Amino acid sequence: MSCSCFGIWALRKGSNEVQEVEGINTNNVRQYSYHALRSATADFHPSNKIGGGGFGVVYRGILRDGTQVAIKSLSAESKQGTNEFLTELNMISSIQHPNLVQLIGCCVEGSKRILVYEYMENNSVARTLLSSKSRHADFDWPRRAAICMGTALGLAFLHEEAEPNIVHRDIKASNILLDSNFHPKIGDFGLAKLFPDNVTHVSTRVAGTEGYLAPEYALLGQLTKKADVYSFGVLILEIVSGTSSSKAAFGEELLVLVAWTWKLKEEGRLLDIVDPGLTDFPEDEVLRYIKVALFCTQGTSHQRPSMKQVVEMLSKRVSLNEAALMEPGLYRWHSPRHFPGSSSQETSSTGALKGKQNVDDFVTSSQFDSVSQMLPR
Repeated sequence: MSCSCFGIWALRKGSNEVQEVEGINTNNVRQYSYHALRSATADFHPSNKIGGGGFGVVYRGILRDGTQVAIKSLSAESKQGTNEFLTELNMISSIQHPNLVQLIGCCVEGSKRILVYEYMENNSVARTLLSSKSRHADFDWPRRAAICMGTALGLAFLHEEAEPNIVHRDIKASNILLDSNFHPKIGDFGLAKLFPDNVTHVSTRVAGTEGYLAPEYALLGQLTKKADVYSFGVLILEIVSGTSSSKAAFGEELLVLVAWTWKLKEEGRLLDIVDPGLTDFPEDEVLRYIKVALFCTQGTSHQRPSMKQVVEMLSKRVSLNEAALMEPGLYRWHSPRHFPGSSSQETSSTGALKGKQNVDDFVTSSQFDSVSQMLPR
């Protein structure tokens, strides 16, 4: 819905919910007054807090027309002016896909920067599946597979079809949100562009979460699409195991989730990683998902598939080329570990490679199924 630009008088009227900024065409981004968002969240009351992270705290809000929304109060102070900030928001709001959380509005008053998103009834994968307080009864294998597939489709869209292409930088369970039907949507995409150190092929500040960071990004600051692929591989393992990669250690060696999975592979008991609460599942398909995760977390970034290839590998009954698998690359904040190879072949933030791979590099044979049959419902 386009907003006509009629000045800033709405800012001065507490009874008005929607505001306008003079001279700025906001296209699809509605602008709300700070008063309206305070009212919607009961003055940002702690009881309405539903999440938080590097970009800010998220509150559940109810607008005057009864619409439920998620209201994110940005914690980092953008150094962009109002016009630049809204221009970036317009870009983000124009990127729409069934597996991306939709930005519907914002508030820009003084130094305040607040975003308004569609509300996701089942919070996030982190809160609903991986939390120690959660019950996994609702997460049978078809639902978990659909969450993996939907997230892969959304990330592939950001990497290949969105204009401009977007590297997320922080794919993790708390950024995979779930609607009333547990349909997954990726949140926080594009937000890095709102802050000073914008994405380049070498980022000056590593954004991300321990347990999900690709080693070449964590150690060298090299940010490409393949860093997102790595994080997605970790996410698959979390969904299969029902365990947070950043909050648990495995075995006597206290290994991180990726390293533990590799150890189980070497010992021929990969299915030991599966959530004990998941008692009924197709073993071949679950094994394929785990192995796809290992391809995604390869230490050398050019050995990882693209997200488009990941979608194909997850959605079709394929025989994966396990001989091509090498030990995953790992990074811990306090104990960086050598990882095989480097990402020197990558030349830009879009992850361009000197020698591109196709899906045949990862599979040996396949029985082609329709991708549409695997879409989350």
